[in-house]
Amino acid sequence: MTLWQKIRPEWPLRLGLGLMYLYSGYDLIANPQHWYGFVPRWFSQAVVNFAPIEAYLRLQGAGELLLGFLFLAWFLPRSLLRLTALVAAAEMALIILFVGIDPITFRDIGLLGGAAALFVLSSRK
Repeated sequence: MTLWQKIRPEWPLRLGLGLMYLYSGYDLIANPQHWYGFVPRWFSQAVVNFAPIEAYLRLQGAGELLLGFLFLAWFLPRSLLRLTALVAAAEMALIILFVGIDPITFRDIGLLGGAAALFVLSSRK
């Protein structure tokens, strides 16, 4: 059996999704102004009724950091991994649905597929 056959498929998915969420979460917190253009106008107009868009983006960043840590936390129960994958898939589906087609939609489709695959894999015994 080769090394590649010994690696469970969930680990490349967990690593890729976890690192992506750590990166985007950090950048949302550190540089929210870089993300203004990715928030649909109608959504930002609704958000500013409750908080500045910068505060929303930082909160989104905190949520994404949490997702990143949960994907990488091998010691947590599989049920939490399954929930994390489901939340990530839902986030990507909502982004595709509400933001629509833009220059980075291809990335969102790939992330949706990866999160969905991880959800399926973590649902198996």
